[in-house]
Amino acid sequence: MTQTRRSFLKTGAALMGALPFARALPAAAATDTLVVVSGQTINSLDLHRTGTNRASYQIAVNCYDRLVTFGQKEAPGGGLSYDYAKIEPELAENWTISQDGLTLTFTLKDATFQDGSKVTAHDVKWSFDRAVTVGGFPTTQMKAGGLERPDQFEAVDDKTFVVKLDRPSKLSLPDLAVPVPFIINSALAKSHATEADPWAMEYLHKNTIGSGAYSVSRWTPGQQVVYERFDGWVGGPAPKVKRIIVREVPSAATQRALVERGDVQVAFDIPDKDAAELADSLTVVSTPIENCIHALCLNTNFAPFTDPEVRKAIACAVPYESIFQAAAYERGAPLWGGPAEITDTAWPRKSPYDTDLEKAKAHMAASGHADGFDVTLSISTDLATWMEPAALLIQEAVGKIGINATVEKIPGANWRTACLVEKRLAMHLENFGGWLNTPDYYFFWAYQKGHLFNSSNYYNEEVEQLTNETLHMAMDDPEYAPKIERMFRIAFEDLPRIPLYQPALNVAMNGAEGYEFWFHRQLDVRSLGAAES
Repeated sequence: MTQTRRSFLKTGAALMGALPFARALPAAAATDTLVVVSGQTINSLDLHRTGTNRASYQIAVNCYDRLVTFGQKEAPGGGLSYDYAKIEPELAENWTISQDGLTLTFTLKDATFQDGSKVTAHDVKWSFDRAVTVGGFPTTQMKAGGLERPDQFEAVDDKTFVVKLDRPSKLSLPDLAVPVPFIINSALAKSHATEADPWAMEYLHKNTIGSGAYSVSRWTPGQQVVYERFDGWVGGPAPKVKRIIVREVPSAATQRALVERGDVQVAFDIPDKDAAELADSLTVVSTPIENCIHALCLNTNFAPFTDPEVRKAIACAVPYESIFQAAAYERGAPLWGGPAEITDTAWPRKSPYDTDLEKAKAHMAASGHADGFDVTLSISTDLATWMEPAALLIQEAVGKIGINATVEKIPGANWRTACLVEKRLAMHLENFGGWLNTPDYYFFWAYQKGHLFNSSNYYNEEVEQLTNETLHMAMDDPEYAPKIERMFRIAFEDLPRIPLYQPALNVAMNGAEGYEFWFHRQLDVRSLGAAES
């Protein structure tokens, strides 16, 4: 049901009792403020910073512009979604692509940063230089679109920005619409830079200096972030809400209680169980996450996971159906029990493995670890709603083939560093979803050596070559499909990542509307508004 206007107008008073952080906020009309709860932890305001976690991506989305953005469409199952097939202007007024596909020329809108200074192509140049230089995830993401070096970017004048590619790529323009290439107020950033910190990483860690729809007026790590609307934004339709508070509430039960009572208007990324149960009384949107897989990952830097027989034994022991019921409440799509023969490039796709304890025991007997071993199975507290039930079921299942797994819970704020940056977790659950919706892009991130989401430390020379060959290849090239199908076969044979299921992203609303799903799986507050009474 939709919350009544009367109950919505009482939200401010309810907040005073339910959420302590609201006491510090100035008085405002109820329609000026929306409150969101999420179990995720924002650990930085700068996506380019090493170790910045997924929850923090929303800062770049809401507070900064990119040159272009994706369009909008109706989402599967209801609600709105981004449209990967449609590229639209954001900071750029328009753009042209040369006939050979190697030169992209952008003309900027007349835009200002939130401090009132003019946005110029020189700011875009500095921001792109930063993204391809700082290293880690941002630099690799830029590379996926063929954006690798500062000499590829030119500010011709204040309003004209040029990108020069080494080769044409189907990913270059879409890659400019992801959160990473956000445009920074370079003059302000440089004023806070030092010789040791030429990109002002420390300043942007705690401050937003963009031209986006919102700025962060307050960030209390581990508690909340407060967005204030920037009325000078020209990147899209003016947001309806002046202030949006995103409150970190680790307890899923508390999130549910707050949104059910109407004390908050949005509960973001709620568990599948709650989504199923709340759908009869609140507005609940559940969107399948494109190019995303929940997986059990086996770190090939750790014995005995260098043994392919052990990896196959685990794949045959995993209780897939039970996990899908207990962790996903059957929301999303199964990714097990597929055909052995691969004849298309659909992704995500079902692996050929299914639960078969006898096969699992046979693989263990054929391995170099027939007597079993001890191992730690790591999960994130931020993602415990699906990871914990999955981990407990996996723990029980692998115990039947001699593997003694101890479940370790790692705080969400530390998960990205431990799992993805340091890649030090022997056996763990992970849920990578590729931003650019092609299988070669997924492999670029999750199967190539050293790349962020390859938390299994996997390396296969042929997969490296095939990924490099297909990443920029047109999908209608006759060589594309055979190469992709070969990649799939190798991945299912080597099994550094054991697919479990394709998840859905669930959002409950009580007094809000306008939620739009995005591939980055973070909240775009720009489209939110108060629900009609």
